[in-house]
Amino acid sequence: MPLPPAPSKRAALLAPEAYSLLSNEEPSDVPVAGVQPAEWPHVRNKAATPPAAAAAAAPTAKASARGRKSEVANPTPAHRSEQPTAPPMVRGAHRPRSAVLPAQTATLQPAGAAARRRSVKSNSSSTPRLFVLDTNVLLHDPMSLFRFEEHDIFLPMIVLEELDGHKKGMTEVARNGRQTSRTLDALAAQQGGDIAKGLKLSATGHQTARGMLFFQTEPLKADLPSSLPQGKADNQILGVVHALREKYPQREVILVSKDINMRVKARALGLAAEDYQNDKTLEDGELLYAGALALPQDFWVRQSKAIESWQSGSHTLYRVGGPVVAQFHINQFVYFEAPGEPSLYARVTEIRDKTAVLKTLKDYTHLKNAVWGVTSRNREQNFALNLLMDPEVDFVTLAGTAGTGKTLMALASGLTQVLDDRRYTEIIMTRATVSVGEDIGFLPGTEEEKMGPWMGALDDNLEFLAKGDGGNAGEWGRAATNELIRSRIKVKSMNFMRGRTFMNKYVIIDEAQNLTPKQMKTLITRAGPGTKIICMGNLAQIDTPYLTEGSSGLTYAVDRFKGWPHGGHITLARGERSRLADFASEVL
Repeated sequence: MPLPPAPSKRAALLAPEAYSLLSNEEPSDVPVAGVQPAEWPHVRNKAATPPAAAAAAAPTAKASARGRKSEVANPTPAHRSEQPTAPPMVRGAHRPRSAVLPAQTATLQPAGAAARRRSVKSNSSSTPRLFVLDTNVLLHDPMSLFRFEEHDIFLPMIVLEELDGHKKGMTEVARNGRQTSRTLDALAAQQGGDIAKGLKLSATGHQTARGMLFFQTEPLKADLPSSLPQGKADNQILGVVHALREKYPQREVILVSKDINMRVKARALGLAAEDYQNDKTLEDGELLYAGALALPQDFWVRQSKAIESWQSGSHTLYRVGGPVVAQFHINQFVYFEAPGEPSLYARVTEIRDKTAVLKTLKDYTHLKNAVWGVTSRNREQNFALNLLMDPEVDFVTLAGTAGTGKTLMALASGLTQVLDDRRYTEIIMTRATVSVGEDIGFLPGTEEEKMGPWMGALDDNLEFLAKGDGGNAGEWGRAATNELIRSRIKVKSMNFMRGRTFMNKYVIIDEAQNLTPKQMKTLITRAGPGTKIICMGNLAQIDTPYLTEGSSGLTYAVDRFKGWPHGGHITLARGERSRLADFASEVL
């Protein structure tokens, strides 16, 4: 048989198939499809191999080797992307031994355990993972079934039992349980679906869910430690995860649970467990959009040639460019402070291509611009008052620690625009009724009387505002002012908000960090024509169970409204309540 022509490329650039198929002196131990290990020609002694048998085995090995993939990793990783397959010219089964360099021959490894592990690892990255959902995930988010993209979902039978036990009642958990049951019923009733082989999650219209839903249709046994009671639902789910991992060793089986102890027990047993992350807007609270950005020290030097400026009423507008524009958002505040240079405080009003328009602010630190007798004491408070007093901004979120002036500024701005400017008809105030300690029980009276104990912050700030506005009107004048203010402020409970529409109202949502994203959506969508909504909260004081800084409704609203032309956010950084409160916020 004539030898094939010499390779036109260096031997180091050849794919591993070339080494295993062309070397007649050093054959590879890579298994060939259709040839059993006992039949490999190089395993037996070459002197004892009959020529006829060797000739019969060679064509079979050649034909089967052309259509298969090698499991041996490329010895030169840098060339893996350049030569993923053997060159087309390599077709023979033999070549001279001198063409193989000794160093390259030494790198050829048989497809042993290490190669198999590499193969399984590479396949697991492309194989859809199998997520086993805990009951609390479905009760937390009924749409969680459709949040796992191309991966598959497995529901143990005990999860369906627990769902059945939580479907009664009027609580949020019961509503989510009923919604989940209806979703599972719709998936199980899909046309052409086989529950034993899995159901397509996209059958109900959720095209982003490309995986399959599997129910437990047969008993799964797993050996768990005897210290775990077998009758407990959590341990039964752990047993299912363990059994699935043993049954499908080639797939990655992961438990998804909101229960921290459940995840800890799973990891103690060597099982993969994760938290349900889809409800979290941010992984780290420090990544939350602050609403303000400090301009670099060389900002004006870079803008000296391309800057434009013009006057609009009492405001100056600048058109700027450069790489810093990529960090801007609409209604974001920017400021420039440098020793010996004039300061700039502006708001981004327009972003177009690589340029942005900055509009200077109204100075609420001056007494002539006081809002119901209140002036800003720091930079962030000035930013907040510019948002609160702007009629073009319909939604404002204020975040900050205790004593930063959130409620006071929101009330002062509301009273000015309701009583003086007649921009809104009344102020509506509500908050999440979540206790810090033990609940005091049912409260008598009307809706406003029941909400009275929760509105201590409102009373404190109204007392301050009324005292400052009364001047020397005397006791009767202050009483009349208080009565007028009270007549324009309505305190409402969140429990009765669904279905309502507020028109030309100034709505204040206090303690918004205790709201879930669903509750936040319910409240914001109550806004009718001419209504302005202000959400305030301190993400460091979340009292609602199972809510964190990343999953709070306030974080959700700030992130979703970022960059909207009629919404704005500012994080208040400095406390102005008292030196005692400021020090306590820092050290406690």
